[in-house]
Amino acid sequence: MIERRLASELDRRLEQVPAVALLGPRQAGKTTLALAVGQAHGALYIDLESERDRAKLSEPELYLADHFGRLVILDEIHRAPDLFPSLRGLIDRARREGHRNGLYLLLGSASLDLLKQSGETLAGRISYLGLSPFSVLEIRGQPIERPIERLWLRGGFPESFLAADDAQSLRWREDFIRTYLERDIPQFGPRIAAETLRRFWTMLAHHQGGLLNVAQLARNLGVDGKTAARYIDLLSDLLLVRRLPAWHTNLGKRLVKSPKVYVRDSGLLHALLAIGDKDTLLSHPVVGASWEGFVIENLLASAPRGVQGYFYRTSGGAEIDLLLAWPDGRLWAVEVKRSLTPRPERGFHAACADLGPERRFVVYPGRETYPIAAETTAVPLEELARRLGQQVNHP
Repeated sequence: MIERRLASELDRRLEQVPAVALLGPRQAGKTTLALAVGQAHGALYIDLESERDRAKLSEPELYLADHFGRLVILDEIHRAPDLFPSLRGLIDRARREGHRNGLYLLLGSASLDLLKQSGETLAGRISYLGLSPFSVLEIRGQPIERPIERLWLRGGFPESFLAADDAQSLRWREDFIRTYLERDIPQFGPRIAAETLRRFWTMLAHHQGGLLNVAQLARNLGVDGKTAARYIDLLSDLLLVRRLPAWHTNLGKRLVKSPKVYVRDSGLLHALLAIGDKDTLLSHPVVGASWEGFVIENLLASAPRGVQGYFYRTSGGAEIDLLLAWPDGRLWAVEVKRSLTPRPERGFHAACADLGPERRFVVYPGRETYPIAAETTAVPLEELARRLGQQVNHP
C-alpha cells in the first residue's frame, strides 16, 4: 500500500472533532485510507452502497446507539442524506456524556451535495478533508521505473497507476469513465444522457488549459448556455474538472477574468483523448496543456491548507500559469515548461513586475534545481511539491 500523506492529518482531525468528512472522487482511495486509519480505532465500517448495510440503518439511531463511542465509517454517505439529523442527535448526546470526538468518518464522492447536507445539520460538529488521487510526493521512493512519467500518463487513481501495463491502465480508465457516466453521475441530479455528457467531457479535454467559454461549448454541443453551465458545475462538484480562477486585482490593467478549465486527472484526460502510451502523448497537440494541468494539480494537492491557486493574464500578454496565494498575502509565481532548457516567457517577467511575488519558479521535467534569472529558479515538479509540503509545519 502506498502511504497517503493525508493519513496523519485524518488521524489528528478525528481526535479534534466528532465527525470528519473525507471527500474525493470515486476510486481515489478513500475507503482504503479510512480502513487503515480506522483499524487503530477499532472502527465499524458501513458501506451505504450495500443493500445489507443500508438495511441495518433502517432505524439509524437504534443501530448506531448500539455502537456508541466507537468510530463508525459511513462510506458513500451521499446515498443516505436522511442520516445527517440522526448523526447530529447522536453527536450531541455523546458530548453530553463525555464522548466528544472521533465518532463518525463520512466518505463521499461529491463535494457540493455533501457540503450542503452536512452543513445544515452538523455545523460546528464536522471537519472536511479532500483526498486527491496519488500525487508525486506519494509515489516517490516506489520501486517503479520513471514514476513521475507513469503518474503523468496514467493519472493518480490507484487502480490505473498500479496496473500491470499501460494497456490495462487505459482499459481501467475507460471503464471508470463509462461507469461514472452511466451509473454514478445520475445519482447526483437530473438524468443526463451518458453520450451527451461524454461528448461534453471530451470537448473539455480537447480544450485543456483554455479559457472557459460556456457559450461556445454550448453551441458546439447543441444545448443552451444554462445546460452547458450545469454540466460544468456537475463535473466540478464531482471533483473531475477544475476551474482555475483568474487573479483579480486593481492594477489599472485590463485583466482576463474567465477561469481556465482542466480535466483534473491527467490519466482521465488521456483516456478521453484515446492516448494510451507515452509516444502517443508526446506527439499529441494536448501534450503541453496536459503537462501544465498535471503540474498544477500536484502543486495544489501539495500546498498547505488555505493556499489558493489562480492564474494571471492581462490583455497585453503578461501571464503566470499558476499563482499561489498564501493566507498571509504572499504570492508565489509558477511558470510551467516541458523543455529541459526552460526559459520563462517575456509575459511571465511582465506579470511578476505587476504583482511582485515573493518567489518565482519555472517547473520543468528535469532533475536539477538552479537559478535561471536574478529572482527565478528552475525546479523539478517533485522538488517544488516537497517545498510546498514542508510549509505545512514551517510557514
